[in-house]
Order: sequence, then C-alpha cells, then structure tokens
Amino acid sequence: MSNTNSTTRLDSDFATSSDIDNLLPISANRINIHPRAMVHPHAKIGVDTVIGADAIVDEFVEIGDRCEIRARAIVTGHTKIGNDNQIGYGAIVGSEPQDTSYKGAVSFVEIGDRNILREYVTVNRGTKEDSKTIIGNDNLFFTGAHVAHNCAIGNHVIVVNNVLLAGYVEVHDYAFMGGDAVVHQFTRVGAYAMVRGQTRLGMDVPPYCMAVDTNMVLGLNRLGLRRNGFNHERRRAILEAYKILYKSHRNRSQAIDFLESLPEFAGNPDIQLFRNFIKTSRRGICKLYEKGAGRIEDDRE
Repeated sequence: MSNTNSTTRLDSDFATSSDIDNLLPISANRINIHPRAMVHPHAKIGVDTVIGADAIVDEFVEIGDRCEIRARAIVTGHTKIGNDNQIGYGAIVGSEPQDTSYKGAVSFVEIGDRNILREYVTVNRGTKEDSKTIIGNDNLFFTGAHVAHNCAIGNHVIVVNNVLLAGYVEVHDYAFMGGDAVVHQFTRVGAYAMVRGQTRLGMDVPPYCMAVDTNMVLGLNRLGLRRNGFNHERRRAILEAYKILYKSHRNRSQAIDFLESLPEFAGNPDIQLFRNFIKTSRRGICKLYEKGAGRIEDDRE
C-alpha cells in the first residue's frame, strides 16, 4: 500500500467544508467533506478526498489521496486506506470481527490503492492483537460482499455480489469470486482461479482452476487465462499439469513428485505457482467434479 505523505489531521469536533478553509494549509486545502459527514478530529485525510453525507470517519482512520467515501459509509477502527479508493454507499470498513474469541484487541484493516468497494460491503478488522485484514490493489467488491477478520485479498481480484469470505481466507491475485459463493475459514483461492456463483468452499482452489458446486473443480479458468495474457504455450503447460493432478489417478503427493520430475516443467513459473500452492495446502484441495462427467469442458485448445 502506498504511503500517503499529504494526509492532514483535522482539529475540529466535526470537520465540514467550511472548516477546511480555516484549518488546512493551502497545499492541503483540497478535501471536500459534506456538512453532514462526521469526521473525528484525529482522523487523517488525504488531499482531493471526498467524504459524502452522513459518512462517519473515526479517530484512528487514515485515508489517502483522491479517495471517495460515499454517503452513509462508515470507516472505523485502526483502518488505513491508500490512494484512489472508493468506499460505496453504506459500506462499513474496520468494524469489530465477528469472532467469539475477540476481546477488544487493537487490530487493523489495511487497504491498498485503486480499490472499489460498492454498496454495503463489509470489511472486519483482525481478531488477535496487532493482526490485520489486508486488501491489496485494484480490486473490485460488488454490493453486499463480506470480508471477515484476517482475510488476505491480493491484487486485481473481483468479488461479486453477496460473496461471504470467512476469517483468514486468502484470495490470490486475479481470482474471480462468483455471486453468493461462500468460503470457509482458512480456505485459499489460488491466483487466476474462478469460483462460480453459489459455490461452497471448505477446501483450497488451486491456481488457474474453476471451482463449482461444493469443493469441486471443473476444468481450468480458460477465459480468465486468455484475458490475462496467457498465450497458447502457457495455457497448454498449465493444462498438462492439471491433467497430472486430476486425471492421472495419482494421489496429491504422487502428482506433485511427478510434476517436479518433468524436465519440461523445470523453471516454469506458472507450474511452480501451481505446484507450490498445492504443496502448502493445509485444508486439502478441491476434488474433480463427480456428477455429469460428460459436461467437463473439452481439453482441446
């Protein structure tokens, strides 16, 4: 997350548009706070940031430059937001974790740059002392998505309406989470994976794969790979690795050992990402789709 050097601390009970002219130096005199917004005097707000009607920004919040906090949004707790972010109408960022073990510890939310959180998105802070919920850069969260305590969201992730991410979930770069998907705590979604709408996950989704149903995969996220610039050779290598894992009748350890033994995969970063993700899985990985096997996508490129 970018450091914001131009943030300014406000020194009135509730800063309004008219207050800013009196409180801020000329170089920082570019914050637009609606008269009905409530901004704590110790909050740090970057230049060219807009705070809408009835929004609330609490004491320990830091907001970077060129952000938009839309009407009725709440930014609370020890929350740090980078530059060029949009917090949508009614969204709540930095609230207490929904965790019975939480006993009031000081914990954090950190959000990078250029993220969009649409209406009523909720992001909880960490549970344990000094722990964090982290959102990277260039992510898009649709209406009603929930990011629970201690989640780690990478970069360029899309989280569609009403997705529920439980505590400590990881969603890696360029993943796509379809609407109404639910993800159990500590589960990981690998880079460039796609989770179809209403999928239920309690096991890890390997990179590049398409998750469906309950803890199952159904081929690769081919469209996502193409859209993200994977050429034919890269997609073919990933497909071969996928076949070794899911269609060679090897167990997980045998498949990993076999992948590591193939000279054509040596030094291939795409395969290394795939292999290392699987090796480090603690919850196990999703299994191959079992019903309607004839519906599995054709493996030809």
